Amino acid sequence: MPTVQTTTLKRQKTGLIAVDHARSAGGYTLFAPQTADGQVFLIDLDGEIVHRWKLPQRPGRDAVILRNGNLGYNGNHPDSPDLFPGWSVWHGGAFSEVTPEGEVVWEHTDLLHHHDAQWLDNGHLLYTTAEPLSADLARRVLGGIPGSEAPGGVIYADVVKEVDRQGNVVWEWRSWEHLRPEDYPLHECFERHHWPMTNAVTPGRDGKVILSLRSVSSVIAVQRGSGEVLWRLGHDLVAQQHCPSELENGNVLVFDNGIFRPHISMPHSRIIEINPATQRIEWQYADTPGYAFFTPFMGGAQRLHNGNTLVTEANFGRLFEVTQAGEVVWEYVNPHFASYPDASSRRYLPGENNAIFRAHRYQRQDLPWLRD
Repeated sequence: MPTVQTTTLKRQKTGLIAVDHARSAGGYTLFAPQTADGQVFLIDLDGEIVHRWKLPQRPGRDAVILRNGNLGYNGNHPDSPDLFPGWSVWHGGAFSEVTPEGEVVWEHTDLLHHHDAQWLDNGHLLYTTAEPLSADLARRVLGGIPGSEAPGGVIYADVVKEVDRQGNVVWEWRSWEHLRPEDYPLHECFERHHWPMTNAVTPGRDGKVILSLRSVSSVIAVQRGSGEVLWRLGHDLVAQQHCPSELENGNVLVFDNGIFRPHISMPHSRIIEINPATQRIEWQYADTPGYAFFTPFMGGAQRLHNGNTLVTEANFGRLFEVTQAGEVVWEYVNPHFASYPDASSRRYLPGENNAIFRAHRYQRQDLPWLRD
């Protein structure tokens, strides 16, 4: 009798699931599986690998194609300190710019980097780090699981940095200098070792920087000059969200994970487009039934040139493209399964998985080196 695959996720179909070439935005999709030993894949609409990179570290979450056609890679640095449970999974710290041929042409190290990073058009890096709060400030952080602070009773808080090509810090935003802890309480189910857990940082227009604060279910826009908060999308709109981005119409596209959404008993994820001025949801995508689309953490949403949206259902390695009417026109499931390579990460997230932090779609003109 045939042997039954014991890993539930691996029993599902992988690779290309479906494609509608006529209604898709077309192009090539880049993704860096979290446990594929540092491999980054570029696939076409038919799910065929057209290019790949092999980096020395697994992703410190993400990889992107830069304006010059090189790869911007956020690697998981092996020397980053193990600050608290989970840190080993989501920290990065090893940044590298890599040519299509695999040559590393620039590197930057920050052992306190975690989650997101943006490679700016001027060559700078914009990313998040963590630093310990003072004891007085830590006592003002409300909520969370009692007694779940990092060793020594420490609570780490977020700092956003921008560094130039020489590694010099040219801009810095410290969360505790602009956010009152009392106004951003942790959800009761979260550990108190990290506040407010900035899982995404995105440059907006007019000097804005948009931050996703996962553990307090908020998206905020920060004015780069003063550091003040310009607007906030709160827990009445978002729940454990990721990947906010400002659209051309000024609205914000958000991957809303859906854990602990108020007044909703059945968790489900959705993609929402919000007008930050009116605090109204102008467009959304959710599956039917809702629980058919759900990832408890990570996730991505990218608005494409024809109005479609590329979605990363992260924990299940599922990438799909939907139209404005909510119709799926492309779907692909990452076939690369493995366990996290280090013991600390395996204790936090055991077993084999095919997770992807975030995928990105590019058009042919973005890849001048690609052979037809």
